[in-house]
Amino acid sequence: MSSTKLKEYIHRLEELARANGLDFHPVDFEVVPTSFMMEVAVYGLPVRMPHWSFGVRYIYQYVQHRMGASRIFEVVFPGNPNRAYLIEDNSIAENTLVTAHVLAHADFSKNNELFDRMQSQVGYRIVEQAAERARRIESAIERHGKSTVEEVLDAALALEQHIDSGRGLRRSRYPEFVEREETKRPAGFRGRYSTLPGESSEESHPRVREGSRASIPPHPEYDLLWFIANYAPDLSGWERDIFLDVREESFYFYPVFACQIMNEGWASYWHARMLREADFLPEQIYLDALKAHSDVVRPYGGSRTVSVAINPYHVGYVIWERIIEEQGVDAAMRIRSEEDDFGFVRNYLDEDTADRLELFAYTKSRDRTGAERYTVRERDIHELRETILAPKFHFGAPRVYAAELSVDGVLTLRHDYRTDGRGLDQQRARKVLEYIHRVWRRPVRLISADNHGNEQLLDAGQG
Repeated sequence: MSSTKLKEYIHRLEELARANGLDFHPVDFEVVPTSFMMEVAVYGLPVRMPHWSFGVRYIYQYVQHRMGASRIFEVVFPGNPNRAYLIEDNSIAENTLVTAHVLAHADFSKNNELFDRMQSQVGYRIVEQAAERARRIESAIERHGKSTVEEVLDAALALEQHIDSGRGLRRSRYPEFVEREETKRPAGFRGRYSTLPGESSEESHPRVREGSRASIPPHPEYDLLWFIANYAPDLSGWERDIFLDVREESFYFYPVFACQIMNEGWASYWHARMLREADFLPEQIYLDALKAHSDVVRPYGGSRTVSVAINPYHVGYVIWERIIEEQGVDAAMRIRSEEDDFGFVRNYLDEDTADRLELFAYTKSRDRTGAERYTVRERDIHELRETILAPKFHFGAPRVYAAELSVDGVLTLRHDYRTDGRGLDQQRARKVLEYIHRVWRRPVRLISADNHGNEQLLDAGQG
């Protein structure tokens, strides 16, 4: 692959993107070996805090981190500048497509309200920030030992999805006392009577009560990383920093998760459009890039097979194509700025588009032999939208909140199973409770429900 030619195409594609109205922070492109790209895909960042769980994710990421149904990997980190990686073994046509795709991602992350809100809180240089955190972890390992530090990372990373993006990254601790209650003077005749000379009394003007100590938490607290960092009884400073570091990275990645269909569809629409308009590309490179585009945006299933998972590149691409065809680019850019996947799918996936995408909702069960069976339910557009969105609620994790911290330090967690719509993996839940107990250093309880809706109690450290 000619690096000179690729640099030329990158520059020309940047000019073409801006000519089409895309607006983005600078993008730093780097050509890297396949092995480096795989490590980035697994760890989530080029340099990140060391932990065994990232290795466990390796095979899963190898299967999942491709561009749609193609063999191409894309890795871009939004920021200012954006950081993007191109694989040196890719053909120049493939890396040309990835370049156009990345530039549209950069436009999306700069202009989408959710991305902008999260990045303004976390900062715009995630790669450098993550490298600094990794150095702090290495320093902690040197001071406290690998096993001690790993126990804290076990707990923090097990809870990495349990944040509350709506409350923001920077939060103060709860007020220590409930606000005092001012007693109001009685209304009407009793109020006027109480002001007469000699009629003032404790009954008519009760003494103002001082504030009482507030309960912890004062409301269901879904940001478990924040809660443990601030209220774990015996957490030391370096342990607290690990929880807050993991939490900050989760805030950074949340919009990537919450806008995946929109974002990948937006990037796929614009890379296809820019390739068509890139008259500076030789014909063979254009044709090869077009073939790669077809792989990126095709459904996971083939002509004779049905997939039970959606390709977000395919779904997003088709929805954006229809929006731009019917409403124009200006309207599409407004939608790109205002929505996340929840609003995008609910507002713009209509019945005609669902038919074109051949989408359906299904029920999974097992027959007498234990084999999985899939039953297609009657197509209903509202049900279909919610089926697509269901895995995205609460960062894809069960809704578990801190419900009570007792005076003896026992922490009670509750699974919001009535609204969650999903059960808990009991084995995993017990393991996570053990992780939490190691850093909480007091008993930890989790109230959930079994498959029949009956409440059940899991605990760690009760004796």
